[in-house]
Amino acid sequence: MKLPRDIDGIVIANKLKKFGYVITRQTGSHLRLTTEDGKHHLTIPMHSPLKIGTLASILSEVSSHLKISKDEIIQKLF
Repeated sequence: MKLPRDIDGIVIANKLKKFGYVITRQTGSHLRLTTEDGKHHLTIPMHSPLKIGTLASILSEVSSHLKISKDEIIQKLF
């Protein structure tokens, strides 16, 4: 599945709440997300829009942690 080209950092941060991530802090233009169990951390830039490589990297990290395919994550988020 194709990744969206016009998604903002804050939007993806809010969408990742479906997978148990919560925003724990903000430093400058970056958000720090942590899973509810505290075992995984993500840093997401609040750029508008995110570069496609950055978005792909974020989704790869999430899929690796949750042990689900990246395509499955894309389908659930978008």
